[in-house]
Amino acid sequence: MAINSSNISIELAHRLTDVTAKAWADGTMLAQVTPITAHLLNYWFGEARCDQRTLNFHEGQRQAILNVIYLHEVLRSTTVLDHYTKITPDLVDQLDHVQLAQSKYRIPKYAVKMATGTGKTWVMHALILWQMLNALHEAEPSGRYTRNFLIVAPGLIVYERLKDAFCGSMRPGDGTRDFTTNDYCRNQDLFIPEMYRNEVLSFIQNNIVTKEDGIGRKVTGNGIIALTNWHLFENEFDAHGDEASACDAPAIVADLLPLRPGKAAGNDLNTIDGRVLGGTELDYLASLDDIMVINDEAHHIHELKRNGEVEEVEWQKGLNAIASPKGDRFMQVDFSATPFDTRGSGRNQVKCYFPHIVVDFDLPTAMRMGLVKTLLIDRRQELTDLPRLDYRAQRVRGRVTGLCNGQRVMLRAGLTKLRKLERDFTEIDERKNPKMLVVCEDTQVSPYVVDFLIGEGLDNADVLRIDSDAKGNVVEKEWKEVETRLFDIDRHKSPKVIVSVLMLREGFDVNNICVIVPLRASDAPILLEQTIGRGLRLMWREPEYSSIKLEDRKRVLVQHGDPSTYIDMLSIIEHPAFLEFYKDLLDNGLAGIDGGDVATGGSTGDIMRVGLKPDYAQYDMAWPVILREADEELCEAEVDINQLAKFTAFPIDTLRTFLATEGETFISQEITTQTQFGRYKVDANLFTAESYSEYLQKILHIVTQRMDRQRRNGGFPMLQVYGARIVGAIDAYIRTRLFGKPFDPFNGNDWKILLAKDGIVTQHIVKELARAIFSLQESTTTIQAEVHQVAFSTIQVLRMRESCSQPLQKTIYERTPFPSHGGGLEEAFEQFLDKDACVEAFLKISETQHTFAIINYIRDDGMLAVYHPDFIVRTHDYVYVVETKGSDKINDKNVRLKQKATLQWLKRINALDAESRMNRQWQYLLLGENTYYSFASGGANLQDIAQRCKVSLSEVTGNLFEE
Repeated sequence: MAINSSNISIELAHRLTDVTAKAWADGTMLAQVTPITAHLLNYWFGEARCDQRTLNFHEGQRQAILNVIYLHEVLRSTTVLDHYTKITPDLVDQLDHVQLAQSKYRIPKYAVKMATGTGKTWVMHALILWQMLNALHEAEPSGRYTRNFLIVAPGLIVYERLKDAFCGSMRPGDGTRDFTTNDYCRNQDLFIPEMYRNEVLSFIQNNIVTKEDGIGRKVTGNGIIALTNWHLFENEFDAHGDEASACDAPAIVADLLPLRPGKAAGNDLNTIDGRVLGGTELDYLASLDDIMVINDEAHHIHELKRNGEVEEVEWQKGLNAIASPKGDRFMQVDFSATPFDTRGSGRNQVKCYFPHIVVDFDLPTAMRMGLVKTLLIDRRQELTDLPRLDYRAQRVRGRVTGLCNGQRVMLRAGLTKLRKLERDFTEIDERKNPKMLVVCEDTQVSPYVVDFLIGEGLDNADVLRIDSDAKGNVVEKEWKEVETRLFDIDRHKSPKVIVSVLMLREGFDVNNICVIVPLRASDAPILLEQTIGRGLRLMWREPEYSSIKLEDRKRVLVQHGDPSTYIDMLSIIEHPAFLEFYKDLLDNGLAGIDGGDVATGGSTGDIMRVGLKPDYAQYDMAWPVILREADEELCEAEVDINQLAKFTAFPIDTLRTFLATEGETFISQEITTQTQFGRYKVDANLFTAESYSEYLQKILHIVTQRMDRQRRNGGFPMLQVYGARIVGAIDAYIRTRLFGKPFDPFNGNDWKILLAKDGIVTQHIVKELARAIFSLQESTTTIQAEVHQVAFSTIQVLRMRESCSQPLQKTIYERTPFPSHGGGLEEAFEQFLDKDACVEAFLKISETQHTFAIINYIRDDGMLAVYHPDFIVRTHDYVYVVETKGSDKINDKNVRLKQKATLQWLKRINALDAESRMNRQWQYLLLGENTYYSFASGGANLQDIAQRCKVSLSEVTGNLFEE
């Protein structure tokens, strides 16, 4: 790409990404940010944390978060010109310095370019948390962080989606919102570290203000999260673009008088009230000491050129008014999939990208990573005659009188594909309800589209029509009638088709749009990126479909062939006369051509629903789960502090020196009176504490929360301990053993030593305590064990690929799956088990569907994790839990830890009564590839392999006396 003034910001974004990626990988970034930021980044992106969660930020979201934080906090950039000076100094001469000299660019300002459907709202949430927590925990305000936030949407739909994200979804019936359903609450394990959850959720709940509440009128606590659309600013300025002061009543009256009747003159009471009250809101936001403004769909903030003069839109004028008194205490983050203006027309049209783009996570990248649907331009057989047919609606004297033949053919083609998808998708998963979106440019056309679709066999309930004006606005009364129905379409079979006139360009965030029919009133493109973007969000997110989706992406985007399925494919039914509009998409690997009536492998390829066999009962097995009653008691076992390792990284005297030489200051606050009585700053990157007793409680909280989270994920109780007993053990460990000699935390301020040097002492304590509590669980006994046996047959249907599965006899399902990549060992082992006379039954455990079949273990880094074995096999005397591993992974450290946890779990299982363990002894086999093929080729059976591959505690731990 040739770099010029129109695209130089894309080069800035790419270079910044390279710099940030290196700083994150080598750890230098963590050393240059605040302890709060370091804690958040470790929590969000640290490998250990990510392995614990099933839900994580994807690469594009991580890239956006890191880039903004790196510029703002590490490089301390204060203007857009600063971005270039610090990242691309060689390109500074190519900048438009006149443009960057404008006040709107002389602030900390960042544009995040993320493809539609890739989760930019989650990036907003993360950046808000980063600013909020740093501001709340700063010893002295630095001006770099704020607890005041303004989130601005371009229109009604995006605004409503933001209210869902921040305030929660609407409760049926009473018109109120359920806060517990907002993004922060539903995904708190991803967004918010445990120690900050109460603080963060309380801040959000108490400080959210919508435009309906009245920004500046609703009383909030120690900050504000204001949600509005840009219309907040619309009445702030007169027709000449001059700001009207809300406090200058004579000026307003003079501007409005002489009053004339009629709304056309803008003199109705609603307009007057809007101008006066709107000023109150803008004045309030301008009066705040600092603020972070987030603009969603920020491509609407652009300059207009009228009569040769460049003018700002009202949205930007409002932001200028808020920013003006604040200087660099005003921070702006703009989000858009298309952050550019266009200059020229036709072949001479040029995209001029916003100059402050710091992240470029584009659509081709998102498609190749499988984060959005793959785009298909439909060239079905019935469209071949369209070039000879008109594409404009029939008109008489300018009024639409009906659809043309070309439009009817396109709609029929779309319905044909939709009906095919409905039949095939439902066979695999009855919850999948594909939808078609028809985009019209003219409100006169949409009623004829609805009539045509009903004439083609659809019911009235199957078609939802939403009309809007040229700006994409819709009458509020009409909007309220369709809002719930529209945003709930993923879960219901009807409506099947949505007919829209511009209204659904942005914010229509549903997953099941699979077919789009763009009907045109002229030969001009109708906002391709926004139209396509409405259908890009993934519909098939379950992991069992990942392999077939990967193969299809390669077929379409790399090999330029037909897809084998329509799983997460977005079909555009386009008139051939307009295929030129898609040339850039096709040339850049953004789209493929669908040249057949159906995909080469059908809509769903070889994905199958596999059910239970008629005779499944004789092959069924159960996974035992030991339940602990609520009144159960631990036996007298205690944490043995003599088994906890000493801290040896630094002598205690050196840690005291760190406190003295690093110049740390501390601030303490008494909770009830809010009286500051001392100064200290906690530089531990795990958490902060204001007293030794609070420190002990937070240690306990962190460790037990980790355990409890895994318990919830597994669905069964895992651990019960007495908090006071554990706190006592922590205290004794710190006082008597941690430093290898007696330690008095109340000797002066010695307890703060535990927080010194980036929290390495705290990390050591947490790691040792986690191991001790996990071991304590294994040594406990209950008054009476209660065992819940979960039969594998409770999962009656599995979804798998026919090409990656095989029909076998000794299992409960009609087919047994194996991995599509590197699954040769498992495929061969399944055939071996099915033929072995000593095997009564076996089952391949599905990690995603047999979620109850888990074993918890402590990883090498001290974090709790979940392990899913590969197989369970039943013989006459034994039940074998089997893990198949490539020979190169047999000695992996975490594999060893899984082995140890599994053996300890099996020890508890074998201690149960015989009926609770299928009347057999349980054993663990670790089957390496070389070992299996060596034994199998020699005619061995499973019992022979078990003798060789059985894992024992003495082997895993190195203790010959441990069994």
